[in-house]
Amino acid sequence: MTLRFTPTDREILRLALPNIVSNITIPLLGMADTAIAGRIGDDANIAALSVGTTIFSMIYWNCAFLRMGTGGITAQAYGAGRPGECANMLARSVWVAAVLALLLLAFQGPIGHASLALMQAGNHVNALAADYFFARVWAAPASVLLLSLQGWLIGMQDARTPMFIAILSNVVNVVFSLWFALALGWGIAGVAWGTVVAQYTGLLVALVFLWVKYRGYLRLIDLRASLSLAPLVHFLTVNRDIFLRTLCVVTAYTFFTAASARFGDTILTTNAVLMQLFTLFSYLSDGFAYAGEALSGRFVGERNAEALRRFIGRLMGWSLVIAGLFIGAYALCWRQILAIFSPSPAIIATAGRYIVWIIAVPLVGAVPFMIDGIMIGATRTRILRNTVFYALVLYLAVFYALAPWIGNDALWIAFLTFLFARGFFLYVCSGRLNVERIIGG
Repeated sequence: MTLRFTPTDREILRLALPNIVSNITIPLLGMADTAIAGRIGDDANIAALSVGTTIFSMIYWNCAFLRMGTGGITAQAYGAGRPGECANMLARSVWVAAVLALLLLAFQGPIGHASLALMQAGNHVNALAADYFFARVWAAPASVLLLSLQGWLIGMQDARTPMFIAILSNVVNVVFSLWFALALGWGIAGVAWGTVVAQYTGLLVALVFLWVKYRGYLRLIDLRASLSLAPLVHFLTVNRDIFLRTLCVVTAYTFFTAASARFGDTILTTNAVLMQLFTLFSYLSDGFAYAGEALSGRFVGERNAEALRRFIGRLMGWSLVIAGLFIGAYALCWRQILAIFSPSPAIIATAGRYIVWIIAVPLVGAVPFMIDGIMIGATRTRILRNTVFYALVLYLAVFYALAPWIGNDALWIAFLTFLFARGFFLYVCSGRLNVERIIGG
């Protein structure tokens, strides 16, 4: 990568920066909800909020295949100059999202009770978390539909509209959560109902944007064609592969927390705080990975091998820039950054023993994020599914082989192995990012 700033770089940043802003709103909203829960009057509300939000994070993370699959296929149709297929892809995605939303509502009882049982909170916290869950679950239709619309907009090379929707929704969330929880005295359920109002507000705004900016596409929707068997099977196959890929990723992150617990409360807390640094890195990297989804899908649709080759080179260059920035920041300022998440001197001191692994995360993690985005946009989802499974098996094998000897260091080495293996296997299975293979499938 040369230092010259190219039109391809501008395209990458045009899509990446709004997605980064959208991602940043997620932890800010979490901080606001926590602050509101802490002022209700019972400290157990914070724990209940943590339990409830964890459950919904798992649900919507596993539904994220809808955003990714929609984005990749739409981007290819956009690049191929097929506006009718772009429009039908929107309808197809909305159909699937509506079915998922109805299933979540229909089975909210079993899902809620099973999820709460798995969290193993105390009776008081569990009761409050149940209040939160069974209120917020009514946001499911809006939340799942927004995943579809976000994917479609990204596929249409539009990252600004999802950013605006995310910012507006989060502002509405804070305002209504404050009103419901504190002014009206609804407690932790009020925080959940604030989220319900915010999600439906976001959906309404998204529909307004669709009509204002994309009414020409909406008029091209053919409901019968949107349910045609061949494209529907292709869409469901892509989403199946992405779902299984995401399930493996969720398993890896969940196992990290579960394995941390075996080393005691201090290590569990320390690892949780250190993982916040990984989360910060992932928010920035995901913004560029989303750009990878949109642009790789577009160039695959155009069958433009030269543009795709140039784009991949520049995106890999940006991955190195991101890695360098985070390595420098974590090496020089890790104490100050960790103090934001935990003021405990004991936790900071313990974190110092493992900080080298967090400093290494951007080095091994930046490229896998980017290749992941490229493969999603190109809808080479079978490669995504298989490679992350291989990486997960290697991750577990490394941990169980080393844990008896080096304890928590083994967990971090295994996690870094998982990140590196994802990138390595993706690189190899894509023919070393062979453009002709990516375009030709």
